[in-house]
Amino acid sequence: MNTQPKIYVAGHRGMVGSAIIRALQQAGQTNIATRTHAELDLTDQVAVRSFFATEQPDQVYLAAAKVGGIHANDTYPADFIYQNLMIETNVIEAAFRNGVKRLLFLGSSCIYPRLAAQPMEESALLTGLLEPTNEPYAIAKIAGIKLCESYNRQYGQSHGVDYRSVMPTNLYGTGDNYHPENSHVIPALIRRFHQARLQNVRSVAIWGTGTPKREFLYVDDMAAASMHVMNLPKTDYDKHTQPMLSHINVGQGHDITIRELAETIARVIGYSGEITFDPDKPDGAPRKLMDSRRINSLGWQAQVGLEKGLEKAYEDFLKNYGAER
Repeated sequence: MNTQPKIYVAGHRGMVGSAIIRALQQAGQTNIATRTHAELDLTDQVAVRSFFATEQPDQVYLAAAKVGGIHANDTYPADFIYQNLMIETNVIEAAFRNGVKRLLFLGSSCIYPRLAAQPMEESALLTGLLEPTNEPYAIAKIAGIKLCESYNRQYGQSHGVDYRSVMPTNLYGTGDNYHPENSHVIPALIRRFHQARLQNVRSVAIWGTGTPKREFLYVDDMAAASMHVMNLPKTDYDKHTQPMLSHINVGQGHDITIRELAETIARVIGYSGEITFDPDKPDGAPRKLMDSRRINSLGWQAQVGLEKGLEKAYEDFLKNYGAER
């Protein structure tokens, strides 16, 4: 009989969820519950409640979400807000109903106002207008934070509920989505520069001006941060948070321009052609740098630098899309 706590990782096939699985296994955890989307639709309340009643997990990592880049968010706003709200409400409520004391919700840096002061502190939440291109997704993620806080406030004392939230910066790495239309900036650029190199394309045009600044974190660093926050003693977590401002930023600590990012990816892939920018396409927020002092003060630091992380990501791309070489 396995005496380890049972841990349910929602979204275990996604980039973050699969990294959390790897981190848990490396730490010696074997009592892990997972379900594919075909096995369990997290937008189906009845199915989610049945799963929790049967499995009775002790901890939950809520890494499941509908995700995508600027184009996907701008094209399918109803899908992004509806599906993410349903996933969060179903999982968190079912967790509470079935006695789960510890849950970690994974959000996104897009929860912060478009023009938030940089670097973005946790206290910037709900202080201004969101970036319009991904506002529905951001609203859903903010709701997830407030769900966790609300269950803590109402049931923390009576039921021992301790639901926490971490807000990662832009993530990339093993298991990323390389869809030609619905991927984020790093996988999209890896795919484009890889194809351009194979096809001897002389020039690659990139959306926007290239001037916005972004911060990127390798996904295995995010998994380590998630486990770190999940396992913090409650007194430590409470000391660094507030009941209605309880989320914790997770970032690398520095950012670069999209132009610099493109040049770095091109160098890693070996593409030597021209890189141009299309200012008629949207840039998104001008800058998104997380203030990660809170998690740093709790004993976690990022370990993988950008260029090394991009090399690992490209290796993963080649492994999974080898036929395109």
